[in-house]
Amino acid sequence: MNTIITIGRQFGSGGREIGVAVARHFDVQCYDKELLTRAAKESGFCPEMIQTHDERPTNSFLYNLVMDTYSFGYNSSSFVDMPISHKVFLAQFETIKKIASEGPCVIVGRCADYALQAMPNVLHIFIHADEDSRIDRILSRFPDLKSREKARDMINKKDRQRQSYYNYYSSKKWGRAESYDLSVNSAILGLKGSAELITDYVKNFEAAGGKKRITVELD
Repeated sequence: MNTIITIGRQFGSGGREIGVAVARHFDVQCYDKELLTRAAKESGFCPEMIQTHDERPTNSFLYNLVMDTYSFGYNSSSFVDMPISHKVFLAQFETIKKIASEGPCVIVGRCADYALQAMPNVLHIFIHADEDSRIDRILSRFPDLKSREKARDMINKKDRQRQSYYNYYSSKKWGRAESYDLSVNSAILGLKGSAELITDYVKNFEAAGGKKRITVELD
């Protein structure tokens, strides 16, 4: 495989599990939380800082000002003046581009599709599912959630965070079909079937030349 795959996902849709299955099929690395560890190591931010801001934009000037005292590793004056949430985004952004330059892989979330939008050998996938299916999966993952209502609240909160993060930093809209090359409802085929659908899509893409016509929107 010569293709890089980015995966956006609704919370509870199984996007991470599908990404891992696709990566395993092609014998390449899948980056999810692993990306955070690498971003922390390469940027100089402590891992807790990266984790705190992971897919969570904050517009609080005071919070950013206070948290900024914990950042280090960059000397650019313009960078120093940035809110901490922007610095963390840029650290992840640079890590994503570096990972992509090393070869085929699967990258889950973190606006990876936006970071790699200029690369013709990247396929952008979005995983979604109906609410009941996602609630069922969340209840199985988090036994402490005792009701479907609590699971629904968690799903709504996480999706709002991801949407806010993506729409804030990207020029596209989270979850909209036009923002991706393929949108998959994981509830129809299940996680295994969805992963197989994506692997077939990648194989067909590569058989057709493995390159897209790139049109990058300028902000």
